[in-house]
Amino acid sequence: MAPLTLRLVPTPDIDHVVPLANAWRSGASSAAWSTADREACANDPEALLSTDAEANRTKGDKGPEACKSPNREYWCEYARRWIWNKSDWHLSVNPAEKSSLREMLGTCGAA
Repeated sequence: MAPLTLRLVPTPDIDHVVPLANAWRSGASSAAWSTADREACANDPEALLSTDAEANRTKGDKGPEACKSPNREYWCEYARRWIWNKSDWHLSVNPAEKSSLREMLGTCGAA
């Protein structure tokens, strides 16, 4: 089952929690990043999520400020994974992204 949509997916898409284009804009384009760093970031198992094709295409390269999962029950986990990925790879977070992540983290522990 795809956590973003709660749909059963016979052939899932693999989604980057932080889309590669977003990572590029957030610091992966820096000269400090080697090709090996970029490949490691793109293939980090903690940065990948099984989802359905429609959800993956809808999200595209958007961050949480522009596209949130319709599955509000997954917002907490998704926000935590997003923050972990951005932190682990030393990627920047813009103000709108930060605000949306706070909103999503506000669902943590909600019944």
